[in-house]
Amino acid sequence: MQQNKRFDNKVAVITGAAQGIGLRVAERMADEGGLLVLVDRAEFVHELNDTLGKITQVLTLTADLEQFAECQRVMDEAVERFGRIDILINNVGGTIWTRPFEHYEEKQIEAEVRRSLFPTLWCCRAALPYMLEKEHGVIVNVSSIATRGVNRVPYGAAKGGVNALTACLAFENGERGIRVNAVSPGATEAPPRRVQRNTGKQSRQEKTWYKQIYTQSLDTSLMKRFGTTDEQAGAILFLASDDASYITGVVLPVGGGDLG
Repeated sequence: MQQNKRFDNKVAVITGAAQGIGLRVAERMADEGGLLVLVDRAEFVHELNDTLGKITQVLTLTADLEQFAECQRVMDEAVERFGRIDILINNVGGTIWTRPFEHYEEKQIEAEVRRSLFPTLWCCRAALPYMLEKEHGVIVNVSSIATRGVNRVPYGAAKGGVNALTACLAFENGERGIRVNAVSPGATEAPPRRVQRNTGKQSRQEKTWYKQIYTQSLDTSLMKRFGTTDEQAGAILFLASDDASYITGVVLPVGGGDLG
């Protein structure tokens, strides 16, 4: 069967690419001909040169995308290598702690927002001028169903910011050749993370709070199961492709019927 080549010769920057959903997006985009700039704070992102580098052209970069200067460096290096940025997939983010809001400390709230809003905000700001110069580009932001849920208020607030960012950028840039959309993944089964977001040992209470998230995710999914990284990647790649050429400003829930 002939392989679909929706991304043939298109330059895609994918953040959070070393594991989980970001890795699956990178693998599938490589199979479809994309030229990849893969970014992560984890050094093992460079291992993808040995795997995906056999399929397509790959540039791997380590960066702390919570800092604007690092986001700007990534986009500059992407353009220096490939000459342009056609697609930006903002996948960095994720819950660090799970607990009722009154149990969050000030520094934890700030850390959650820095992790799950600012990398997307900064990467959009750094990539947009390059896209506007070409009058063409696609941005897909990874949000979350957790904008409506328990025990993750700061994370949900950050992802709510991602949704607002998505809508506002789409309004500003729709007539200038730039499409901006987002997906909101529900709970997703993925291989164990090689680097945990929270390396502290969970107390019995924290395990109970996490179990409440697990239970709610199943209860609010009409399909009563978790998604897969392939199911999340499929939605992201659709919005990034020309199949979605008349879609912008949309936040697409991918949560088995849970609309977030």
